[in-house]
Amino acid sequence: MKPDSTIETVPPSLPSQEALLPFLLNPHSYPHRPRSVRLVQTHASFVLLAPPFVYKVKKPVNFGFLNFSTLEKRRHFCEREVALNRRLCPKIYLGVVPISRREGRFAFGPGGEVVEYAVQMRKLADGYFLDQLVQREQVTPGDLKRIATTLKQFYETQRPTAELQAWGGLERLRISTDENFRQTREFIDHTVSRSAFETLRLFTDTFYARHKTLFAARVREQRIRDCHGDLHLEHIHLTPRALHIYDCIEFNDRFRYVDVANDAAFLAMDLDYAGRPDLARQFADQMATALHDEGLPRLLDFYKCYRANVRGKVESLHSVTPAAPEDERRASAERARRYFRLALQYAVAGSTPMVLVVAGRIASGKSTLAHALGAELGWDVYASDYLRKQLAGFPLYERSSAGARARLYSAAMTAKTYARLLALADLHLQQGRSVILDATFGRRSLRALLARRFGKNGWAWRLLEAQAGTATIKRRLRAREAKPDEISDARLEDFALLTGRYEPPDELAAGQRVKIRCGGPLAHSVRQALRGLARLQVNSPAPLTSTPRGPQRKPSRP
Repeated sequence: MKPDSTIETVPPSLPSQEALLPFLLNPHSYPHRPRSVRLVQTHASFVLLAPPFVYKVKKPVNFGFLNFSTLEKRRHFCEREVALNRRLCPKIYLGVVPISRREGRFAFGPGGEVVEYAVQMRKLADGYFLDQLVQREQVTPGDLKRIATTLKQFYETQRPTAELQAWGGLERLRISTDENFRQTREFIDHTVSRSAFETLRLFTDTFYARHKTLFAARVREQRIRDCHGDLHLEHIHLTPRALHIYDCIEFNDRFRYVDVANDAAFLAMDLDYAGRPDLARQFADQMATALHDEGLPRLLDFYKCYRANVRGKVESLHSVTPAAPEDERRASAERARRYFRLALQYAVAGSTPMVLVVAGRIASGKSTLAHALGAELGWDVYASDYLRKQLAGFPLYERSSAGARARLYSAAMTAKTYARLLALADLHLQQGRSVILDATFGRRSLRALLARRFGKNGWAWRLLEAQAGTATIKRRLRAREAKPDEISDARLEDFALLTGRYEPPDELAAGQRVKIRCGGPLAHSVRQALRGLARLQVNSPAPLTSTPRGPQRKPSRP
């Protein structure tokens, strides 16, 4: 990977922005003489907090989707930023200020050779940005309704022209999603795994193919508008008296010419990322109601996946920005991984929590697969082998005696173990978290428990059946004799008995079950599992409402 291969620098006649930074960081450089100046960097801008103002200087970069590589381009997009953002917060964006070189010194304002431009804004009061309010658990349904009402009024002022509606066509939508994957590819194995990347691409392409009529209906209904384009939590400032939604997309019109569902999905996704899916669902419901938009919930997971991908890419780009401090780059890389993980969750499970059962014969590779999927998705994994011994008070890493195994694997102990598994899954669902269960589930009666426990309450559950050939299974069972960290008591001598008892899950519908070959490399099995789940997710009935079944509490972050 070449981190800075897409970055263009300023022409030699202009000072580098590193040379400009001492001037920007000096309080005496500003006409109003602030007491202090604090720098915040993004992948595309230097933001100088100089109370009571904020100055934003665009970096001379070209990422393809964003091109600030020349002074003229930076001037143009500074002016566009002011004009576009005045639509939602006219009193905040004050104008564009040139930075000049006069007799070898820099100064704000005209009067010499203009070397840079800055957007000047009023500084909004700390403590009222939506990310801060969410963190302090101070966001109410009324606050979300204020935001939804403001966005509704804003969307209605944007005329649904033929030019705008054209951006709702699949060929135009693919421009942005294809570009996103193309620019994310270089971050494979840095901030996103290859399995996740390929699954996200499959989900996107399959969703386009499966829901052509839905996208066409959005165009007919004139749902494509000139939107905000970047409804990040940090871009919403909410006080009891005022609401400001700022920092919309100015550098590329196609990122604003989007479906209102796409625009709303950004904020819903960011609420999920902040660990508040309950607020995300409330906001989505508020938007669907305010816009009288029955189709919005059907597209929400698709667009949330796209938005999480975009944020993952943006954070990845900042993680390799040479000018950013190392700790800042590391933090961006970690945020990127979390965003990509969230995107993957949307692709394989949607927005509501799910129980993923990884089942199969002994030594079929189910436990290895379950834990690898848990790492990819950020979901907890509970294994029957572990719980069985824990409940019985047996040593985990010692093979039990024949007499002890008779008690440990009795019908009563099996029932107790599976009851504990399901109880743990139920607890996760009630907390709004998905979970993976690693157990054989080799009897129809045990699988029926899943349908009774979760299906009747409307919770989503899927079963992955790990499969391996007889020779592979026997080889794995023989290898257990030498493994010091093996929990399972099953050995080669048990193969015939346990295989004979296994009942394949043939009774499950095609939309409930995926077969995974686990005889080869683990990465291949993980990729196969994720892609299979993504196909099921695309083909599952689209939700009519974003409100989940059953009570939920605030979950942890992804």
